[in-house]
Amino acid sequence: MGNLKQGEFIGSLDCGTTSVRFIIFDQYANVVAQYQSEFPQYYPNPGWHEHDAEEIQQVSELCIARACSNLEEGGWTKESVKVIGITNQRETTVAWSRSTGRPLCRAIVWTDSRTKNTVAHFEHVLTHTGLEVEEGLFKNGEEGVEALREITGLKLSTYFSAIKLRWMIDNYPDVHRAHEGDDLMFGTIESWVLYNLTGGSNTGLHVTEVTNASRTLLLNLRELKWDPLLLKFFGFRKTILPKLVSSSEVYGHISTGPLKDVPIGGLVGDQQGALVGNKCLKEGEAKCTYGTGAFLLFCTGKDIVKSGHGLLSTVAYQPGPGTAPVYALEGSIGVAGSAIKWLRDSMGFIATANEVNTLAASVTSTGGVYFVTAFSGLLAPYWDSGAAGLLIGLSSYTTPAHIARATIEANAFQTRAILESMKLDSNTELKHLKVDGGMTNGDVCMEILADIGGFDVIRPEMRESTALGSALLAGSAVRLFGWDISKPETLSEVNTKGSREFNPRTTIKERQKSWTCWLRAIERSKGWEEGVDE
Repeated sequence: MGNLKQGEFIGSLDCGTTSVRFIIFDQYANVVAQYQSEFPQYYPNPGWHEHDAEEIQQVSELCIARACSNLEEGGWTKESVKVIGITNQRETTVAWSRSTGRPLCRAIVWTDSRTKNTVAHFEHVLTHTGLEVEEGLFKNGEEGVEALREITGLKLSTYFSAIKLRWMIDNYPDVHRAHEGDDLMFGTIESWVLYNLTGGSNTGLHVTEVTNASRTLLLNLRELKWDPLLLKFFGFRKTILPKLVSSSEVYGHISTGPLKDVPIGGLVGDQQGALVGNKCLKEGEAKCTYGTGAFLLFCTGKDIVKSGHGLLSTVAYQPGPGTAPVYALEGSIGVAGSAIKWLRDSMGFIATANEVNTLAASVTSTGGVYFVTAFSGLLAPYWDSGAAGLLIGLSSYTTPAHIARATIEANAFQTRAILESMKLDSNTELKHLKVDGGMTNGDVCMEILADIGGFDVIRPEMRESTALGSALLAGSAVRLFGWDISKPETLSEVNTKGSREFNPRTTIKERQKSWTCWLRAIERSKGWEEGVDE
């Protein structure tokens, strides 16, 4: 390879819902080398969505190896990578054996909605039975439901990890036996990947980071500790849980491969990673990431803001061990880019995802069509697991172009619904929204978002914000380039390439008319599956 140069770079392993990528950044957040690879999705029953955790691990190691090869082809030594961070799809739940280090079943993905009956059971316990404990927090009735939310910041929903784990223990004999025999290890994807990168069943570390832990329904949001009351409520042994760590510290070192002995210094859930990557580190700053789903996070600083309008309180990041966490309000949309994938793979309207913009732009409106993309129920701010996907307003005039445009509009309407809730919760009117993720590559998508939302949309040139977030946290852990995540001014030279702004072109009256129609469509979608025999 000739004489390779020695540099100082940071790696980020971004484990998404459909693919993994390893990106190597320089101190300005320029991408020096990268490699991305998809992994299989499994849909064994309606509403089920599974991953093979070992396949995710294999693809992760492949991406690291190939990106390092690309780095060397670019003239740099692989020793130039000084530290790596990991960011991940969040609530996806992995159960593995302590003795073998191997998964006991397929991972249940965050989008999976098989656990509706499990949710209904725990709702029944909270509203009718309560939980007899000395602390008296889980009384029956509304107080029980509110007490759970008071501790976790979350709602009882199919979305969160504890519900998925309870289902695994109840339905998979291997997981049940491991739990009873104290051989079960539980974690989200970052926990599983770190365990394997640091040596697996031999020397692997069993840790989880607080932003991911705050999505389990098991974390006390104020104290940042596993809550014994919640473990009792869901019926889990404490020994299955990983050790809690901050978002930025050296957890351990990679045990094999081209980056052997490189420290792992940043862990963060993908949406919080994008918040950090967009440098929305102060109260009142917000971003929305449009990937498989869409996730809008609004930084609330050191305060936990409790939502009265269907949003979640969550940890934004913890800048280091023992430091005060920064919190956020979050609105989650279950289906965003996956609806475009549906147009491509299931309906055959487009050959590639990018074509949705061209198809949607071939018409000036949806022709009265509204598309509620509730493929697995509705998340924020509606929280209706019984909602169904709905196309309404169809006529003989409707073409695939109208449906493509309605698919993009659905994304914008759901974003607006979350922002309306954030406005009510925080008394803050958002003037602009920073965006990233695959869907934001299309100008038509961004124009429609600005038109329906009535706010300015800011799209940065470098949109690998999720990966950048974990890189910034990892760099901060070893103070590379003088970065310190708790002092945003130290990041002033990061990702300053510029951005493009999209401004609303519609009138308030036009926006209000379409918004009213959307709300009517949502009402028709809600509760569709309630009362239907399983």
